[in-house]
Amino acid sequence: MRTDAATPARPAGAAPTEKIRGALLRYRILAWITGLWLLVLSGEMVYKYLLLEDKNTAPEWFFYIAQAHGVFYMIYLVFTVDLGIKARWEPVTTALTCLAGTVPFLSFWFEHKRTLEVRKTFGI
Repeated sequence: MRTDAATPARPAGAAPTEKIRGALLRYRILAWITGLWLLVLSGEMVYKYLLLEDKNTAPEWFFYIAQAHGVFYMIYLVFTVDLGIKARWEPVTTALTCLAGTVPFLSFWFEHKRTLEVRKTFGI
């Protein structure tokens, strides 16, 4: 593979392109699912703690919104670390990308940014 100033060099020890392509797809899907559930959770919290006079009057099923986000976030963490290992990201890059699932809208921005980086680096 030929590289120039516009294309970053492929990191030493990176996984084959096909494995990175699969890891990227899994990461992207979970970044969106996690981000959407986080937005739903944020809306639920605003309703429960800011709009209701008594948070104890909130519907009982609200409990499951946080549970769903938590499950998807754990899967997101696994897929993010998997992609980070295969693409040989710096530990700080992997950690920041993992934390993106905890701030509303940030997972969408990070997903876009990391996708561009991985596609450019590995020619995907």
